[in-house]
Amino acid sequence: MLEQVSAAKREQAEYREYIEQWVHEIKMPITAMKLLCENHRTEFTKELLVELEQTNRYIEQALFYARSEHPEKDYLVREVRLFDVVHQAIVENRYLLRQHSVQVDLAETDVSVYSDEKWLCFILNQIIVNAVQYRTEKPVIRFSAELSGNTVSLSIADNGIGIPDSDLPRIFEKGFTGENGRSASQTATGIGLYLCKRLCEKLDIGLTATSDAETVFRLSFYCNDLIHPVQG
Repeated sequence: MLEQVSAAKREQAEYREYIEQWVHEIKMPITAMKLLCENHRTEFTKELLVELEQTNRYIEQALFYARSEHPEKDYLVREVRLFDVVHQAIVENRYLLRQHSVQVDLAETDVSVYSDEKWLCFILNQIIVNAVQYRTEKPVIRFSAELSGNTVSLSIADNGIGIPDSDLPRIFEKGFTGENGRSASQTATGIGLYLCKRLCEKLDIGLTATSDAETVFRLSFYCNDLIHPVQG
């Protein structure tokens, strides 16, 4: 039995390594195609850029899913300016946001947190895509942050179709799509928000969601005494 367990663990590790290697290799032709499209702007290449951006998101999702079991082997925690990461996430989703005429409002403040920039950007990407997926006719996404005591909170609010009260307790469950996911989108997988919650737990970031007049996802970062002078 011990030999079988060890063999299964080895196979799992080998598969995870293969996925990571495949992701890095497939990114090269995708990047090349994006450069070709950006250098030859037509209506067709604009549409193709949106699809390439979406393809890249799916690939990133597979990579972070594979690494989420042992993120300590990959992440680098350091001081990052919160809105620098917000800007990066917006840029990475710029074609999707343009395609659906999404207005982005930034109540920018000069706050910093200790986290992994790459993993944090991935979490924001998932929340942005979720907001666009369940948008209204004139979609708006608002980013704001505040420092309260030992906590920095980043809020991502949207004026989309909202989340039913009955679904709210389950939105971070693996595979859960909910009432709106089944009716508004045939491509919902229930993986994005599950990964956000899983990675936030690994990074010691609080993640909550509310849905009243707006749907608001809130990321909470604990700040120790070392980071307070940065905020001041």
